[in-house]
Amino acid sequence: MPPAPSSSRALAAILPQIASGQAYEAHQKARTFASRYVKSAQYDTAIDVLFQSARELLKAGQPGSGTDLASFLLDVYESKGERVTDESRGMLTQLIALTGSSGTWRKTLIDKAIVWTAKAGPCPTGDQELHHYAGELFYKEGAFILAETHLLSAGKRDSARLLAQMLSEWWQASSPPSSPGLYALRGTLPYLLNGNIIASRTFITHFVSLVTAHQTSLRSPLAREPLPVPNSSDEILITTDHILNFLQLAVRTCQRAQGGANKKAQEAWVRLCGTYLSKGGELAKPDIRRHLNDIATLFFAIPQPRSQAANPFGEMLSSLFGSPPTTVAGPRVLMPGTEAADSVCSSVIDAISVGVNEHMSFNS
Repeated sequence: MPPAPSSSRALAAILPQIASGQAYEAHQKARTFASRYVKSAQYDTAIDVLFQSARELLKAGQPGSGTDLASFLLDVYESKGERVTDESRGMLTQLIALTGSSGTWRKTLIDKAIVWTAKAGPCPTGDQELHHYAGELFYKEGAFILAETHLLSAGKRDSARLLAQMLSEWWQASSPPSSPGLYALRGTLPYLLNGNIIASRTFITHFVSLVTAHQTSLRSPLAREPLPVPNSSDEILITTDHILNFLQLAVRTCQRAQGGANKKAQEAWVRLCGTYLSKGGELAKPDIRRHLNDIATLFFAIPQPRSQAANPFGEMLSSLFGSPPTTVAGPRVLMPGTEAADSVCSSVIDAISVGVNEHMSFNS
């Protein structure tokens, strides 16, 4: 990208110093020039100086100085009131790519960039494209935990497919072997809690396809072929893992929900939860039951149960048929794209991680 005419003088003084190994001097000079431009409200010139200087410093193997200028660039974006566009996002992804995976520089830059996009874009949890970019980057580097949060926050179809691929690989690498359903919960529940049916359906469909292809014994001997869903082109693959079966049915049931208007869908949800939670295991644990109650409120307008009793089916039936709650707190309602998304993802992942860890310690 050729320098803007007004930034030529500054860049002519900065870039040769980087090329000659004077990184510290170049870094200080870039900050000085940029600060002057900001004070005179020449934001675009400051942005050009900071971007090009940061890029060359990162290319020269100076992640600390380069990341500092990239952080300054984000401050200038905010001062200018810059919106999230392909150009402004593209500058950031270039710098993120050059930062490298060593140390914490890349994560620091990504985190600050996400915060800026949350303020300057339409999505209060941060730009979906940037989340997907970061998630894919961390996935390719094997940083699955970091990738997971970004792919959940992105909420795109492509993000859901990539998350399914990553979690299936994570499951395959688990030692000793664990239930694939534990990993499926990590993708399906956060997407549902954010009201994202498309992502949850894309995720669970792709995940089930991947894990059953890897381990054919997961296919139920009672139903080798997928079962068609009535009045649609959809289908469900019955497996020997009851969590996978539950999640496939849960997503399709939520897809039919119309709040409190569709009584059949409400009743189907209650029956589904009653059937599978009565089996015990991970689905019946308090944290998972709490998230399922949140989903019931969000999609089916079923009030929160009075308490997390030992009989979740009875509690949900009681809520469905109008028994008054004893607490004064209102139901927790999560809508798509709210600022609650990150905390939702974290709480679900934390709850399910306990199950994964318990499995590993039990079998060790």
